[in-house]
Amino acid sequence: MRPLILLLSALVSAGSAAAARPKHATKNIMDAAHVTITEHRNGDDLLTAGLGLDGLRAMTPPVFADATRPTATERRRRAIWANWRGIADLSANGGYGTIYGSTASVPGREYSTLLTLPGAHAPHRVVLQLPDAFDTRKRCVVVSVASGSRGVYGSMAVGAAWGLPKGCAVVHTDKAAGTDYFDIDANEGVDAAGERVAADKADAFKPRLAAGASGVAFKHAHSGDNPEADWGRHVKQAAEFALRMLNQAYPAQAPFTTQNTRIIATGISNGGGAVLRAAELDGGWLDGVVAGEPNVFAEGGRPLYDFATEAALLMPCALLDMPADALPQPPLRAQVEPLWTQRCASLKQLGLIEGETVAQQAASAHAQLRAKGWSDAALHGGTASVGFDLWRAVAVAYASAYGRYRAGEHPCGFNYSAIGADLKPRPATPAERATWWSDGSGIPPGNAIGLIDPKMSLPDATLAGERCLRDLWTGSNADAQRVRKGVAETHAKVPQKGFPILVIHGSDDGLVPPAFSSAPWVAAARAAGRPVAYWTVGRAEHFDAFLAFPSYAQRFVPLLPYMYEGLDRVWAQIEGRSAIATRDVHIDARPRGDAALSRDDLHLPD
Repeated sequence: MRPLILLLSALVSAGSAAAARPKHATKNIMDAAHVTITEHRNGDDLLTAGLGLDGLRAMTPPVFADATRPTATERRRRAIWANWRGIADLSANGGYGTIYGSTASVPGREYSTLLTLPGAHAPHRVVLQLPDAFDTRKRCVVVSVASGSRGVYGSMAVGAAWGLPKGCAVVHTDKAAGTDYFDIDANEGVDAAGERVAADKADAFKPRLAAGASGVAFKHAHSGDNPEADWGRHVKQAAEFALRMLNQAYPAQAPFTTQNTRIIATGISNGGGAVLRAAELDGGWLDGVVAGEPNVFAEGGRPLYDFATEAALLMPCALLDMPADALPQPPLRAQVEPLWTQRCASLKQLGLIEGETVAQQAASAHAQLRAKGWSDAALHGGTASVGFDLWRAVAVAYASAYGRYRAGEHPCGFNYSAIGADLKPRPATPAERATWWSDGSGIPPGNAIGLIDPKMSLPDATLAGERCLRDLWTGSNADAQRVRKGVAETHAKVPQKGFPILVIHGSDDGLVPPAFSSAPWVAAARAAGRPVAYWTVGRAEHFDAFLAFPSYAQRFVPLLPYMYEGLDRVWAQIEGRSAIATRDVHIDARPRGDAALSRDDLHLPD
């Protein structure tokens, strides 16, 4: 279960565009910031930390020589291993590295720092990867934004895997989320290098604490910043950092500016939402955007908090109305069906659904979700989010972020702590804390950290807490108003003009359904006169990594091949070689089943 949870908790031609840009000096964003420069060659490269494809496929992570005091090299290698495995399908039949993608050894340097937006409490981690093959005559920068709430290497399999082998510089940001976990009980956090340190040296993240707070705090939930509202600004600041570091790396070829350096931003999931928010920002600094399965709240759409809390309540029951052989495994239906049956009974007792039999109750819940815009394809893809309790985990963390609650004051009483075999809070061990930065997904549970729910009670253990979370969206009290205000701050605007934008989304995405996110964003952008290309990939769900499970390989296809293809197409337009069609393209992909993936299975667009 632990590795599964880690997987879950996890995207006009250049010449004419550049010529039309106003001249903007890059802001001095590095005042008082410390930059660490490291070399990565001879068995320790930029893309896989020397692991190569075989090392990334290993089922166990790279070991720490001292379990309680890993070196910076060990932490980085293990973080890269964990983030590759959390995003990509690296299974033998999955086709990675042969049909699509690259794990080529790319030597070079990394420039790492912490940057803080004006007015923010907490910084975001930024790492520029500068390959030795970078060509100062063909200046390209890829802004690769971490998916989900992952750490700074959380988009290695997306922007870095595409850009580094091409000789582009790749700059990463964790967009003020990430894995700089703070142990409140031990008064210990993380410094700029990712090392566990005492609180007074924990410059990566110091949480805002309520009186009596205990357990574990993490940046996305407990910074007090509502980082999602500033995702676009994080992306832009990372791009500015990249240009400044290029000036330092190549002083004879400086300056590197938005006029003479092509910048493309890409990411999936929350990273995809972040690059779409970056596209709103003026200044003529972007050349292109490729957003995969974006979590974005646009006019005519639904915010994640709304549909996640709805799904947490209704989907366990609704899935019983769908044929068992239509749902992916794991979770094994035999294990979860009694819990789903109990949820139907609970909802019926509360008057939230109708029906006297389980079948009638499940049909009622299913009908409600369909009426709210859920497709059956999204419900199929959402099975894992129900089985692994992902809806609740997301809703708890996001409620805290939207309401800017301090650690220890969640309005529904939730908390995070290391837990024992009895599921009760306990102190975290030094060895456990040493893995958090590299292994964490950015939102617990995982790495021995549990979600503590004081409302938990039988027979439907999570119902009371999930109702409280839903009330923060539908209710009228001060906490509900506070959370909804934070959600409103994340509302997307239309993008700027003058550069290509491609949005790619799986039709079976059950975590961020396209009907609630990408489709309304594209519609709003086009209504404002912005030509946007939109690809929907049939049978693609949200988690490529799950395709390593046979049941998922039978039903779904990977999204990453289309991200790489889309980046190629957008880059071709930036270079003036061809233009991407600004229309809807539906791709009827074919799951590989028990066989090895072939390029014919992908049906890449013409």
